[in-house]
Formats: sequence, C-alpha cells, structure tokens
Amino acid sequence: MFKNFSITGSSLELLKIRERGIILFCNTQDEKIINQVISLGLNPGICFTLEQDLPNIIIKVNEQKLVVHKEIASKIYVRIVNR
Repeated sequence: MFKNFSITGSSLELLKIRERGIILFCNTQDEKIINQVISLGLNPGICFTLEQDLPNIIIKVNEQKLVVHKEIASKIYVRIVNR
C-alpha cells in the first residue's frame, strides 16, 4: 500500500549519520534557543551533512564542523536531500 513512501523532512536530531539536509526553520518561540541557532549561523537554506549523532550532534557546513546540542537540534526542521 505504501511502497514508495519516503520522508523528506525531519528535525535535525532524527537524521542518520552521513545524511545531508537543508535547514528550513527553527520550530520554537524560546528566544534563548533562537539566539543559539543564530549564533551557530544555522539560517534557512544552509546545506549540511550529519557527521555524528552521539553524545552531541556534529554537522559539517562547507568545511566547518559545528556542535549542536540535542535540545537545539530537536527544534531545527530540515529537508533531507539524499534519501
């Protein structure tokens, strides 16, 4: 019944290692989290690859690696580009 079903969007925390994505939006009203996302430079349209998911999430943006805490990653919604 759902033979060709695929997920094209997810929160950052649910991606698997080596998956690539594009940041779409930050799903929170918490100004502290929004400011942390902005300070990391994770604006909509940024392309990245997930490098590590435990104990912290590490993403690679261009040649730079960024550590994103799980609480923040759960609020960042992304479009998955390589599934």
